[in-house]
Amino acid sequence: MNLGVNIDHIASLRQLRKSTRPDLLSAAKIVKQSGADSIVVHLREDRRHIQDRDLWALRKKINVKLNLEMSIAKEIVDIALKVLPDQVTLVPEKRKELTTEGGLDVVKNKKRLSSVIKKLKKKNILVSLFIDPEERQIKTSCALGADAIELHTGSYANSKTVMQRKNSLKKINQAVLIAEKLGLIVNAGHGLDYDNVKAIVNIKGINELNIGYSIIIESVFVGLSTAVKKMKSLIKIK
Repeated sequence: MNLGVNIDHIASLRQLRKSTRPDLLSAAKIVKQSGADSIVVHLREDRRHIQDRDLWALRKKINVKLNLEMSIAKEIVDIALKVLPDQVTLVPEKRKELTTEGGLDVVKNKKRLSSVIKKLKKKNILVSLFIDPEERQIKTSCALGADAIELHTGSYANSKTVMQRKNSLKKINQAVLIAEKLGLIVNAGHGLDYDNVKAIVNIKGINELNIGYSIIIESVFVGLSTAVKKMKSLIKIK
């Protein structure tokens, strides 16, 4: 199982004072050297953390898979078509949300998504859709030509009871089986941390976990390299 590390919140710290530090490229190099299989960044429409220049710098100077999380807004799509990340993960985006609150409604937005996916794939960019673990969303993702899906694990991570946790894990497991049969690459992420990740790791068929916030928090106490290595060791399938 691969590990994608989201470094948005390194940029969040920098943007607090509109400074040049902490340096995002230095962080990306540490993350790569510590075992991450990909670097994940979300270029939001409001540019609250990652800036356009960050995206270009990462593409040019960091030799590791670059996964760009993004909305389907025309401005952002146009940037992706120029930068050419290795992968794009299309996500829903609301200006007032602190973090992505749920999966993309592929069924509702299939007309717009179809156009965007075609443009990205023409540039040989692997396209993933961030969706809730629901059969209808998975099947529509496949029909639209997506290469991969990323299952939103927020419901599992935010479970308050044992029963909620079991039900959430069951839905994720069933979603993986459906996606595999359709030939989709299956990734997962959102709200995963050092305490809850193991149950997701135990679900067969997940290619990559994308984790950011918990790793950056841990790095405050142990350093970025140690935090990444610790998470990498937890997701190794034995």
